[in-house]
Amino acid sequence: MKKRPIEVIKSWMVQGTYFDYMSLFYVIFLTAFGWIMVYSASVYTSQVETEGASKMHYFMFQFIFSMMGFLVMYAVSKMKYQVFRYFINFMIFFEAVLLLLVLSPLGSSANGSSRWIKIGFIRFQPSELAKIVIIIYMADMCTRFPSYMKSYKGLVRLFAPVIVLAGLIAVENFSTAALCGVIALGICFVCTSDLKKLFVALGVLGLAAVPLIMMKGYRLERLEGWRHPDPKNNGYQTLQGLYGIGTGGLFGKGLGQSVQKLGGRIPEAHTDMIFAVICEELGIMGALALIVIFVILLFRFKFIAEGAPDRFGSLMVVGVIVHIGVQTILNLAVVTNLLPNTGVPLPFISYGGTSIVLTLLEMGIVLSVSRQIEPRSARKQENIVSEA
Repeated sequence: MKKRPIEVIKSWMVQGTYFDYMSLFYVIFLTAFGWIMVYSASVYTSQVETEGASKMHYFMFQFIFSMMGFLVMYAVSKMKYQVFRYFINFMIFFEAVLLLLVLSPLGSSANGSSRWIKIGFIRFQPSELAKIVIIIYMADMCTRFPSYMKSYKGLVRLFAPVIVLAGLIAVENFSTAALCGVIALGICFVCTSDLKKLFVALGVLGLAAVPLIMMKGYRLERLEGWRHPDPKNNGYQTLQGLYGIGTGGLFGKGLGQSVQKLGGRIPEAHTDMIFAVICEELGIMGALALIVIFVILLFRFKFIAEGAPDRFGSLMVVGVIVHIGVQTILNLAVVTNLLPNTGVPLPFISYGGTSIVLTLLEMGIVLSVSRQIEPRSARKQENIVSEA
């Protein structure tokens, strides 16, 4: 006898008694801090560069999309995360179609790159969704076919969908494509002791990146701008960001007192370069405090991964750790000129509707895993954390 739809939905709901409220607290804190900094960094741009908009234009959009993200996070956290395994093939196919649409005339461009699909006044960036799809796919495959990591043929079969999705992304967004590859390799890293094959795979992917970098002239220009920053060319944004960091000093000029955000001195101050505004207004101490909170959040995720009831849940949380950790490092490295300039947002903080909604969806997956941790196991892990 077939189950009614309502019965199927109920069977997907989590019945666990444990919940990681500390992770939820840090997620809410980082998101709320992001609202404050987006407002501070965008107030000038909202009034001057956005015709007819109020000074709260970007803040309101970020707030609305964050609320949508929290609703999605809550709904996903109430679901059994195992449900995602049943839809992974469809998700890969759907994501590939979206990425092809981005490269078609239906794609929407900004700053010289086509990365969005525009529906009415809403722009959606499919490459952000690819990160989640790859996390679920790799966790599922490494759970069902661990033998794939024991041979080069198996690794090719394992990475084939990742290479296809990352290749489509790399046409217009190399940094996100590289991040997708790092997420896949990070999940494999914790699943195998044969690191030699993973290093070979990393080398092959690195060689494949060379023609992708040369495909777009501006990527080579950014490399040159990184090596020899020139305020008249590609080094302008980076140098202005460094000026902001340098003038912030130890404790900053005060919230809302950034000078570099005025007059568009730091292009995209409320998006990819928001960390420079944080350093200028809150100083090195404020920036370090933010980094510490990110580290604590990732440590909480490690606790959840270790207590997950199955390998699939544990590997999904590992994927989220790699994503949030590496993307945060990349953003900070770009702003401080340790890496070439590229469009990588700071998780939870940078302005971006697609980014914040899908990041909070990821948090919902992590919280769903935490709901299925056995209370006894959770207490044991909490004792280990407190002793450390």
